[in-house]
Amino acid sequence: MKKYQELSLEDKLKITTLGALKSAGYQSRTVKEELRENLIQKLQNKENPFTAIWGYEDTVIPELERGILSMHNINLLGLRGQAKTRIARLMIHLLDDVIPVVEGSELNDDPLQPLSYTAKEKIEKLGDNTPIFWWKREDRYTEKLATPDVSVADLIGDIDPIKAATDKLSYSDERVIHYGLVPRSHRGLFVINELPDLQPRIQVALFNILQEGDIQIRGFKIRLPLDIQFVFTANPEDYTNRGSIVTPLKDRIETQIITHYPKDLQIAKKITSQEANIKPAQLEKITMNDISCNLIEQIAFEARESEFVDEKSGVSARLTISSMENLYSAAELRILLNSEDKTYIRVADLVGTIPAITGKIELVYEGEQEGAGEVAQSLLSKAIRKQFLGFFPSPEKVRKLEDNPYKYIIEWFGEGNSIDILNDMTHSQYQDTLNSVPTLRACVEKLHEGLTEDEIYYRMEFVLHGLAEFSQLSKHQLVAKTSFSDLLSGMMNFSSSDFEDDEDDE
Repeated sequence: MKKYQELSLEDKLKITTLGALKSAGYQSRTVKEELRENLIQKLQNKENPFTAIWGYEDTVIPELERGILSMHNINLLGLRGQAKTRIARLMIHLLDDVIPVVEGSELNDDPLQPLSYTAKEKIEKLGDNTPIFWWKREDRYTEKLATPDVSVADLIGDIDPIKAATDKLSYSDERVIHYGLVPRSHRGLFVINELPDLQPRIQVALFNILQEGDIQIRGFKIRLPLDIQFVFTANPEDYTNRGSIVTPLKDRIETQIITHYPKDLQIAKKITSQEANIKPAQLEKITMNDISCNLIEQIAFEARESEFVDEKSGVSARLTISSMENLYSAAELRILLNSEDKTYIRVADLVGTIPAITGKIELVYEGEQEGAGEVAQSLLSKAIRKQFLGFFPSPEKVRKLEDNPYKYIIEWFGEGNSIDILNDMTHSQYQDTLNSVPTLRACVEKLHEGLTEDEIYYRMEFVLHGLAEFSQLSKHQLVAKTSFSDLLSGMMNFSSSDFEDDEDDE
């Protein structure tokens, strides 16, 4: 006869009574023992228990695994957008596929160790004929966002006067208790997001649950050795701004793990590629390139270093995810406006990412003075400047060299020439505009061989943006177009336009 651990899911589901469960050799174990033993098994089988989490392989994941092996409650501490909740949700994969529960019990009672009055009464009455229900691992996960209005009744429970009146029970009877989320998560995972947002008195109510497994509801003396794996998430800024984790509660959370943002561009790109919701129609019609992906990620890296962005608030990975979705949508909009079948991404399409950036950054006082739009544009400019050096020589370093690849381009603009790249110009108009700049194509082909036709034109535009960011050309970002001209004339035109605006205001 097979041992209980060797039974398949189908075999387990055939067990419908307490007697059959005992005959199968079932033995109770805590949820933390279950997590620990299943993690050990996965590690021995060289399986990754936390798939689709990038950049934490050598930092967060080993600390999390140590916490699980130690059977600790866990606090994930980190800035927003660092996959804290995603990690907590992935822990359900370390649970058994199903576990037995006394059918009809409100606390998901273990048939061999019942807690609730209902389960105890049913087992006493029916014995081995007590019906068994199988609880799926997905249903054993409970998540609660901590907000200031969360009450003790929500988490722990309260007396239900309607139940007392309906069943004609005294308020001193245990059966009148309506249990909250925590007791109902018995034998499962309970996650509290943004723990510092809980009021201190609510945090105090968790003390005994974490330490002794007791819960206190009104005047009831009730001891429930609840079996719960707690996972908390918190943002460091909450310790000083919105609230804090009270010291005794923090002391009872055995493992605290500090999360972080991706440390290099390649990891960040994998995360964005995985999480961005790009529609199949967009993937089919729009060709993306590596430079644009780099630019999207570089924006986030620049924002995390910016003096205008609140460092304590952080810059979420959602910034790059939303930006990538907007970048595809900007190119798709151009296709629709021009009735074209397909297109190649353009540097000018990055203007579509600005709404995604402004909504994802918290500005300090100086940033508020500049304005969210200006800060976003500045971050985009810095990203272009940084990434340009990875594909082309620095305009500042080659400026005085005889073989300066940008010499004739800059001279052409210096003769009073200028071009406008409209956001929605057709494919042929885009190519004609770039071809109007002498030696621009030759500059790209000399530095990069074997490029496709579309990539050549992309890099031709990229050269213009790069030269502008290194103050070799003038660039003006207007509502529907980007204008490139000589640096001096661009400054004069900009000044005269300001003067005209002042006259209009008068």
